[in-house]
Amino acid sequence: MDPLPNSPVHVVTDPGSTWIENQRTPGQSGLFGSMGTAHSEVLSHPSIFLTNYSNRVECVMFTEEDVKFYLAELARALDHLHGLGIIYRDLKPENILLDEEGHIKLTDFGLSKESIDHENKAYSFCGTVEYMAPEVVNRRGHTHSADWWSYGVLMFEMLTGTLPFQGKDRKETMTMILKAKLGMPQFLSSEAQSLLRNLFKRNPGNRLGKTSGPDGVEEIKRHHFFSTIDWNKLYRRELHPPFKPAAGRPDDTFYFDPEFTAKTPRDSPGVPPSANAHQLFRGFSFVAITEEETQPLPNAIVQQLHRSTSQFADAYEIKEDIGVGSYSICKRCVHKGTGMEYAVKIINKSKRDPTEEVEILLRYGQHPNIITLKDVYDDGRSVFLVTELMKGGELLDKILRQKFFSEREASAVLYTITKTVEYLHVQGVVHRDLKPSNILYVDESGNAESIRICDFGFAKQLRAENGLLMTPCYTANFVAPEVLKKQGYDAACDIWSLGVLLYTMLTGFTPFANGPEDTPEEILARIGSGKFSLSGGYWNSVSTEAKDLVSKMLHVDPHQRLTAGQVLRHPWVTHRDQLPKYTLNRQDAPLLVKGAMAATYSALNRNVPPVLEPVGCSTLAQRRGLKKITSTAL
Repeated sequence: MDPLPNSPVHVVTDPGSTWIENQRTPGQSGLFGSMGTAHSEVLSHPSIFLTNYSNRVECVMFTEEDVKFYLAELARALDHLHGLGIIYRDLKPENILLDEEGHIKLTDFGLSKESIDHENKAYSFCGTVEYMAPEVVNRRGHTHSADWWSYGVLMFEMLTGTLPFQGKDRKETMTMILKAKLGMPQFLSSEAQSLLRNLFKRNPGNRLGKTSGPDGVEEIKRHHFFSTIDWNKLYRRELHPPFKPAAGRPDDTFYFDPEFTAKTPRDSPGVPPSANAHQLFRGFSFVAITEEETQPLPNAIVQQLHRSTSQFADAYEIKEDIGVGSYSICKRCVHKGTGMEYAVKIINKSKRDPTEEVEILLRYGQHPNIITLKDVYDDGRSVFLVTELMKGGELLDKILRQKFFSEREASAVLYTITKTVEYLHVQGVVHRDLKPSNILYVDESGNAESIRICDFGFAKQLRAENGLLMTPCYTANFVAPEVLKKQGYDAACDIWSLGVLLYTMLTGFTPFANGPEDTPEEILARIGSGKFSLSGGYWNSVSTEAKDLVSKMLHVDPHQRLTAGQVLRHPWVTHRDQLPKYTLNRQDAPLLVKGAMAATYSALNRNVPPVLEPVGCSTLAQRRGLKKITSTAL
C-alpha cells in the first residue's frame, strides 16, 4: 500500500489507510501519527518493539508447544485483518515482533491489500518468495487464503529450522512452490503433520482457512493441533508466552541490529530557505492520534533502561577504580549533564559475553534489593554497564567493623538477602557468585533495606533444551528433568554461599579457611568433607536455632540443603523479633576474615587446566574406528 503524494495517511477517514486505525487488536502494531511530503511518508509507531522474532527462529529450535502458542496468536492477528478485508501478503519472521511481555505483534503493512473479499482477487506479484503461495507465484489472482499458505511456511520453519521450498535461486524456489513434493519430517507429531498438509494445498479452494470471514479462522482453531489452546484465555492474553524479552524504556535499542547502532550519529541541519521562498510547508501534512486513543504501556519495566547509541565518554566522566576482575573493571563515574555519581562496569567482550547479565538486570533490576541498571553502552570492544553507586561499601566490611552486632541484626540481614535470592530462584535465575564482595550497601545507613545484590556476571536463567527461557508457569511441563536438576544444584550453591556468610556474621571467622595462607587444595578438602565447627569458642554465645540453620544451609549434600523458601520459614528467621539483642562474641580480625573469605571463593572458582589425552582416546575417534576420512570419501 504505497503512500499517496500530497496526501496524509489519515487514521480515520483516508480510504488509503483505514487499516492503520484498526490495528488496536493486540496482534498488530499501533500508530501514533504520520507526516508526509510529496516524496516521503513517515509513520510513527509506539516504541514497544523489543526483539525481532526472526532472532528466535535463527537462534533456537522451537518445541511444538512453543509453536502452538505463537501460531495461535498469529491466527488471531490474521483473522482480524481478514475480517477488515485486508490481505497481509508478507508473513515472515522478520515482520513478527515480540512486545515486552512476549506476545507477538505484526508489523510492516507495506504490501498489504485492502478492500478484498471472497469475490474479489488481488493480482500483484509481491512478498518474500520463500513464503509466497502458489497462486501469488503464478499470478492468477489470490485472496486471504494466500496468507494461510505463508502461515504454513512459518510453522514448518519454526518446527524444523528449514524452509519447505527453497532453491538455489528465486526461479528454482518458485518452481518448487508450484510443483515440488513436500518433504514431511517424520519427527513431527501427527497433529502437526496434518495441519501442515492442510495448509500446503496448492489449490486455495482446498486449503484450510479458505472460507472468508470468521469461518476461515474457525477451521484453523478447530484443528486438533490446537486442541490444548484455550482460545478465550488467548484472546484475554491470559496465556503466558514461552519467551519474555528483556525490556527497557521506549527508546531502548538493545535489540537493534549493531549495523545501525554502531554508527556515530551526525547532525545534518536543513538547508536554510532562500529569501524568495514563501511556501515553506507546501506538500507537507501531519496527522496525530488523539491522546485518549493512546494506551499506556502496562509494564513498569519499560521505564528502567536507556540504551544509547552515543559513546559512553560523551555522557560520563570516568573516575577512579572501584574493583578489578578477570574480565571486567568497575569504576566510579559522573554524569556530565546532572553531576550524579554512578558505577560503571566495563566488560571486555572478547573475554565474556555480557548478554545474559544485561538481560537479567533488565528483567529483575526493579527489585529493591537488586542493583539497578541505568545505562548500557557498546563501543564494539567493550560493554559499559552503568549502575547505581554502592556508597555504603561491602556488607561484610560493615558488619565486621560494627562493634555491636546481635543475632537479631544478623537475622534481618539474612532475611533481606534470602528474600531476594528466593525471588530470583522463583523466576528461574541463579546467581552462582554470591560471595560477600557482591553484596553491598547502596548508602551508609546500614539498614537491611539498603542492601543490594550485585555482579550478575555468572548468573544464569533457566532455559529449555531449545534455548528458550522458562517462565515459572511454563517450567513444570516443558523443561527436561536434567535441566531442572542442574538448576536446583546451582540454586543450592547460592544457599551454600549464604550459609558461609551467616557463619561469618555470627562468629567473625569463615567455616572452611583459616586465613589467606590456606592453599586451594586444603580449602576444597574441608568443603568436600562437609565438616565445620559449631561448638566452643565464639559459638558459645550463639543460639541453638542459629546453629541449626547454619548446619542445614551448609549441608554437604545439595539435595538435602535448605531452599531459599525453607530458610525464610526457619524459626530463627520468622521469629527474629524474639532473638537476643546482646552483642555477639566474635573474632575481631576483619583483615584476616576478608583474606580467608577471598581464599575460599578463589579456590572454588579457579580454573583447573584440562588434561589432554591422545586423539585416539576421543569418543569421535573410537566411533570412527580410527579410520581417516577424506573429503572425497564423504
